[in-house]
Parts: sequence; C-alpha cells; structure tokens
Amino acid sequence: MSTSDGLLTLGRWTSDRARIAGDHTAIIDRGLATTYRQLDERATALADRLRLAGYRRGDILATLSGNGVDHIVLFFACAKAGLVLAPISWRLTAQEIAGQLDLVDPALFVAETGYAQLALDGAALAAERVPVSELGEVGIEQDPPRRSGGMAPAGRDVVRDEDPLLLILTSGTTGRSKAVILTHANCHWTNESLGQVLSIGASDIVLAVMPQYHVGGWNVQPLLTLRVGGTLILERRFEPGRALRLIEEHRVTATMGVPTNYLLMAQHPEFLHTDLTSLRVAVTGGAPAPLSLFSLWHDRGVPLTQGYGLSEAGPNVACLPADRALSHAGTVGRPYPFVEVALLTDDGTIHLLDDGPAVGEILVRGPSVMPGYLGDPATTAEAFLDGWLRTGDRGECDSDGYLSIVDRIKDLFISGGEMVAPVEIENALLEHPDVIECAVAGVPDERWGEHGVAWVVRRPGSRLSDQDLVDHAGTRLARFKVPREIVFVPRIPRSSAEKPLRRELVARYLARSGASR
Repeated sequence: MSTSDGLLTLGRWTSDRARIAGDHTAIIDRGLATTYRQLDERATALADRLRLAGYRRGDILATLSGNGVDHIVLFFACAKAGLVLAPISWRLTAQEIAGQLDLVDPALFVAETGYAQLALDGAALAAERVPVSELGEVGIEQDPPRRSGGMAPAGRDVVRDEDPLLLILTSGTTGRSKAVILTHANCHWTNESLGQVLSIGASDIVLAVMPQYHVGGWNVQPLLTLRVGGTLILERRFEPGRALRLIEEHRVTATMGVPTNYLLMAQHPEFLHTDLTSLRVAVTGGAPAPLSLFSLWHDRGVPLTQGYGLSEAGPNVACLPADRALSHAGTVGRPYPFVEVALLTDDGTIHLLDDGPAVGEILVRGPSVMPGYLGDPATTAEAFLDGWLRTGDRGECDSDGYLSIVDRIKDLFISGGEMVAPVEIENALLEHPDVIECAVAGVPDERWGEHGVAWVVRRPGSRLSDQDLVDHAGTRLARFKVPREIVFVPRIPRSSAEKPLRRELVARYLARSGASR
C-alpha cells in the first residue's frame, strides 16, 4: 500500500474504520455483507498488487460497473495507491464509451462481468489500445494485468491531498463530455460539509440508488456513510417497488435520489402501505422538485430535503433542511459549510447571497470545487471568474439569503420579449395527478420569437388531453408561460444524470416540422 503525507487522503478511511469497528457491516450488496475489515483488507491487497504490476501515482483506471462492492474496493485501492478512478456510464453505446476512453486515456479499463463485452467493444473502437480487465476477486483483485511500460517502483508512492482521485465524466447536456477532476481534498471537504448538515453516523443504514458513474453515486451519502462507519445498502438499478421494500426490510435511515426517483416511489401502489418510519434523511437533487412532491412525502412522515449541486463543485453547493422544506418551498436553501455562493448579476456584479435579493448566474467557491477539467486548460479557464466557478445555472436569492434555481441559462427561452424558465412550467404540469414526467423547451415562433412546447408522459390508462393540461397550467402560470403545444410521449429522454435532454426533444421537433432553430 502507498504511504500518505496528506491528512485528507481517502485511503485512510477504510483503515481507520477497520481499526475502530472492523466487524461492523460496511456494505450489503445483493444480500451479501462485507465488514469494514474485509473492505480494507481487499482494498489494501489490491493497491499493493496494482503497484507491483507497474501502476503508479496518477495513472487512470476507467471502469464500467453497476453499483457494487467490487467497485468500491477498487475505488479505495486507487485512493491508497494514488491512482485515479474514472467511472463510465453503462448506459452508453460502444462508440460513446470509446469517446470517453479517448478523453481520459486510461492505463487500464476495468469492467464487471455483465458489461465485459460492452467494455471490449468500446475499447476496440478507441483511438489508442486500452487493456481490459475484469472487476472483482476473480479478476483484477487476483491478478491485475501488468501496466504497459510500467515497472514496480522501488518504494511506495506518496499520496497527497491534492492528488486526483475521481474523474467524473459530465453528461454532455451542454455539449461534448468533459472530465471533472476531483482530488482527495475535494472529496474530503465535500463529505465534511455534508456530514455537518445530514448528521449521518455509525448507526445509520443508507440506501444508495444513484449510479456509481455519477458523482452522486460517491459523494452524496455513500462515501460519507463509509467514512463514519455506517452501513451502505447498494442497489444496482432503481426500481420503485424494490426501493420501498428495502427501506422497510432494512430499516433504512437515509437515502438520496433525483426527483423522479421519489415521484415514482410515491406513485407506486405500495407507497401508502410501506413502513417508512425509519427514514429520517431523504435528499433530492439533480433537478428542482415540485412542492407537490414534498407534500406527498411529508404526508407520509418523511422530511424530504432539497439539495443543489454540480459535478464541478464536488457536487454539493446548497441544501434546504427538512424543517424548512415547506416554509421555504421553491428554494434550495443556503450554502453548505465551507461553501461560498454568489450571483453574477446581468451588470457584471458579483453579489453575495447575504447582500440582499438579486438574480444572476450562480457562482461557487470553496475547497470542494474542482481544480479543473482533465487535459483542457482553455475550458477550465472559461469555467472560472476571479476564483469563482461559473455554474451555468441562473438563480435568485431572497432577503434571507435563500437560493432558488431559475433554470440552466442555456435552457431559458424568450417568448414575446419575456424570459421563460422551463423548470417553472414543468413543476406546474407535474402538479397534475395524471402527469408522470415532463420536459419543456422553447422552439422557434415567427410571431413570438419562441414558444413553449411540453413533452408529457401520462399515467397509464389516463385520458388526459392537451387542452386539459393547458387549462391546468393556465391556473398556475402567467399566460405567456403556458405551453403552446403539448406532445404526449412514452418516455422523456434523459442524460446519465437523469436530467431531461431538452435539446434532443427540440431537435426531434424541428426535424418533424422541417424548421430550424
């Protein structure tokens, strides 16, 4: 195992927990339990084998894996050995995987058995040859392939706080993918601030449904759980009925998901009959959640908490505590500890949240913010302004310093000279009981410049009409915000981070209409 001259490096975490409470269950993966001692022993052994196979500090290991204990073992082995984990989405095609391999240029591509063929197909299409290994105890943990051109170092590499640990590949909703660098220190401070707000401890049982190719699959509860000695229940893919059963059977105390996860659970027939009394921390993020969703969960005694963040910030930026979820509904709360937030107003002023009401692009700074994008200094420079991370999100703060998200700046559209935020319309439409999910975007309009189109997924068996929805929206929104068109669809295309792909919907619309944007 590598040594460390940094107090914030994550390789220490499993060693500390193994020493404090080695027999305590760290992870339950498909019914199989792993203790903290077993987790640390496996991670330490793998770190040593990787070092002896010629992998050295700074080498990148790309992965293709569902949520699993083997993946977590590899993460902590990387943390101990000074290597960098770059998880790739298993939802991608082989061609898309090849593009991400070209982006991160890994020394090794590690895949779990179920995705082995997809990994081989992607590696075969990559510009440079990438060796592929199988994840787990019968794969890389037993005999990692020797690094091309690598030699076992004479001594152990020293792992430092500012060394990269995670590469988070952005979903590409605003263009080509980028690889966000998160260091040991970034991950430490993210979990330090999160722990101060959520108060998760060794007695907590945390259900993890966010995929491990997403920053939320690591830095929003899972890593914090392992840091403090709790028990992590891994779920490979989200299924609402199964998630409800796991909460009841394991007496889950905390979980995190996107609004769609909570909406699907609330709409499940077993929602009203499931014992949810153990669940004291339920965080939603990734997109603004409508007030109706908070009410559904609050009525069941679960204080749903709204958070806001982005990969480049580690990801946590702001959080609305459960006890203020209804009194400050519509906001995402105030910044986490160690995080500063400001607004870049339209006149170019950097306005701190405590300086009174304002509207502008959300800016973030603090020790959890990324140092930059891998191999892309120009894009990194564009992402920062005077030391502040530019989020690309438009927000506003009230007189109490509470932050609200207006929308992605690039998703806003102008109709008849009025700025329109798709999220506001989506939230209004989601208040209709027959709407399961929806997405709104602006399309060209000769008279108004742009007008809103809503793509809507109806509840099965519903006879909801477009006029029904227009009437519903008209009671909640100003006239210029009401969608001019309703398009019923079987599903909303989403990114790997579960965000609606509005640009894809607009492109389909324009292709059918023969228009251009």
